[in-house]
This record gives sequence, structure tokens and C-alpha cells, in this order.
Amino acid sequence: MPLQTLKRETADELVLEWVVLIKNYRLILDKKRCVGCQICSLACPKEAITTVRQLVSPGEKTLKPRVSIDVSKCNFCGACDILCPYGAINVTVDGKHLLSTVEKGSFPQIVRDIKVDSSKFPLIHVKNEDACPLGLIILRPSGSPGESGENLEVLSESEKRDASVAIEVDSQHCPCCGYCEEKLPAGTIHVRKVFEGKIAINDEKCPEGCTSCMDVCPITGVLNLRDEDKKVHVDDKFCVYCGTCKIACPVDEALFLKRTRLNHTVVRSGAWNKALERLTSATDMAKELKAKRSTRTRESVKKRIGFKEEKNV
Repeated sequence: MPLQTLKRETADELVLEWVVLIKNYRLILDKKRCVGCQICSLACPKEAITTVRQLVSPGEKTLKPRVSIDVSKCNFCGACDILCPYGAINVTVDGKHLLSTVEKGSFPQIVRDIKVDSSKFPLIHVKNEDACPLGLIILRPSGSPGESGENLEVLSESEKRDASVAIEVDSQHCPCCGYCEEKLPAGTIHVRKVFEGKIAINDEKCPEGCTSCMDVCPITGVLNLRDEDKKVHVDDKFCVYCGTCKIACPVDEALFLKRTRLNHTVVRSGAWNKALERLTSATDMAKELKAKRSTRTRESVKKRIGFKEEKNV
């Protein structure tokens, strides 16, 4: 079967293509959204994706890790597309977003659980940049023709108190860090993390004054430099456990990161089990699978006995 492979790379994107007879398979990596994390390389069943630390001169800010994809190994299965926390990869077949691993039941869909209640939201003194470190939330008065938080500035204080607000969340690219949940008024947004895990800094091995992990972390406030010893400390409240910091860290074992759980739809697949083990660990994978089986069992029993949950009045 005639097969033509193409690979193009610019400052903004990396494009891979297969042209098989009349079918066109395409993978686009958006470099502006990509943070250079570990997720896609760990998820790839063909080991076609590599993520490496970029070298910089002393005194310069650390650059985010570089992602490379080998077109000779990639089979456009879409595993990287499914699992990218930042929605930086898009796989299409003949221009349509079609993921063979999902269609065949080999991989689940990642669940981005984001709930918005604009009735909890006052308009006073709030700007877009205050809501999301990645610029994925737009706040504006309901009915406003514009799409910028600057619309809020044209209203008087009394008008802001009386106005309703439209909250637009770009959920396709949201890593579900929960930053907005805390920065916006209580109850406005509820976010459930896609990835759960653990992150820690080994003070004995962390070099004094080194900020490599901070330089590349895409989420504000997760990694900070302590004044007293000039070493990094972690506040994992908003961490999405993507692993960008771990790749950028220049010292082995100075930074510990472990993913323990993923929020995803239920699927039974050996391919997914292997990917899950690479993303977490054999122990954590077993715990997750056991939890999923328990949930399925409870739901099955409820259906068989016709159980209905009582609603609070």
C-alpha cells in the first residue's frame, strides 16, 4: 500500500502526516500550548515521542523541555491527544478529530470535570488574568458583544453589582489545576483534577538558587523560592503532576514526582493498563483498577435490584 510520510516543524507547531491512498492522517503539536511534560511520551505505546531537557547558558532562564515525535514510529493512534493535560496535540483523519484508540475501546476519554455557577460571581474588581494562569477563562458582562475582561472596566461600581456575568472556560485546553476555584468567589467554579499525585523537593540535593523547575512550571504558585535558603519549596494545591519540572531539573533525585490516579471514563483494555502503569506505577495502577472494579460492581448491583437513591428534600 503506497504510504507517504511528511514532517514539518516551525516555531509554533510540529506537524506529522501519513498519506495512505486517499486517506490523510495528521498530528499537530501546538508548541504554544505544549509545556514539554512527560505525559505524551509515557502514554505513547510506540515510544515515538521523546521529551528532553534543553541546555541553557549559566544565568539564563531555563527553557521548557523539547518534545520530538518520530514519524517512522507514530501510528496516529491518538493516545497523546487523549492524555495531554493542556490539549496541545490534535490527531485527525481526513480532517476529522478521530481517535482510533477510543473508537476501538483501547483507551478511555480523560474527564475534565469543570462546573460553573455564574450566579455566585460579583463583577467588582475581577480581571481575566486573575482567574486563570493560562488565560483559559474569559469574564464579561452577560450580553456584552466583546470577549475580554476589559468590558468590566467600563461599568460603574453600581452597574457591576447589578449585572450578571458570563464565564467562558476553554475546557479543551484546561489542565484542571483548580487555580480558578480558589481565585474566584467561592462556589463560582468547581474543578476536579485530571491527575492526582505527589510532588516533593529533596532539600539536600536541590541546588541553592536554582530555579529551573520554577522557570518551566506552567501553573502559578506551585513552585516557589524560599527567602531563607534560596531553595525551591512546593505547594501542590494547584499542581497537575504533568512532570515538566522533573524533566527540567538538572540534578537527579532533587525533585520527586509521582502520579497516583487519573480521572477517566471506564474501559477494559490491556493497552490502557500498560499505559496506566507507565503514567503511574504498578502499585497505583492496581489500586485504581480495584477502585474502578468496585464502582462497576456497585452500579451493577444497583441496576439488578432496582435501587434508587433517596433525594434530600
